[in-house]
Amino acid sequence: MYAEERQQQILQAIEQDGRVSVSALARRFEVATETIRRDLDALSLAGLLTRVHGGAIPSRSGDEPDLPTRLSTNTAAKRRIARAAAAYLPAGSDPTILLDAGSTTIELIPHLQGRNLRVVTNSLPVAESALAMNVPAVDMLPGRVRGLTRAAVGVDTVHALARIHPDVAFIGCNGMGPAGITTPDPDEAATKSAMMEAASRRIILADSSKAGQ
Repeated sequence: MYAEERQQQILQAIEQDGRVSVSALARRFEVATETIRRDLDALSLAGLLTRVHGGAIPSRSGDEPDLPTRLSTNTAAKRRIARAAAAYLPAGSDPTILLDAGSTTIELIPHLQGRNLRVVTNSLPVAESALAMNVPAVDMLPGRVRGLTRAAVGVDTVHALARIHPDVAFIGCNGMGPAGITTPDPDEAATKSAMMEAASRRIILADSSKAGQ
């Protein structure tokens, strides 16, 4: 069976059952578990499903807009938030900031121009934008890249975050309320939690549309 045919059947199984496991799919298709993981990663990158521990669930794209959509939403408010957040950029000798994925976080990048600092991020667009602004040092965190957010998430990302201690973390979210910030993807949630643990100071970047979500 070709990979494309197997992946199509995986999507059908997720739609029917609501969740699939790597081990069950490996038995069903008589392939190695690593082959199934590659299939699920490819489908996740395409935004066709959501990876969870041990398997996958249906894509949450209906609840979680993709990055281009978010970049074009509430742009003026996000720029104002980024301008205010720039006041919290650390001074001193070679400070390190941690930038989460997100449309508001990207708006912070122009405020980094001319600053002597190191950027650590899990976001491909943030890294690309920081390089375009000639930020002296840009470090990309490892991990599985989600198609919807173009952000590295997962176990490797969390482990890497445990080894660094940035001065400030600027973190985005899908929602916020009395219990804290929220995001619909469990891997994204674990990554944001690890970012908050790693940093000496945490700044949440969110516009009014996130309240109560």
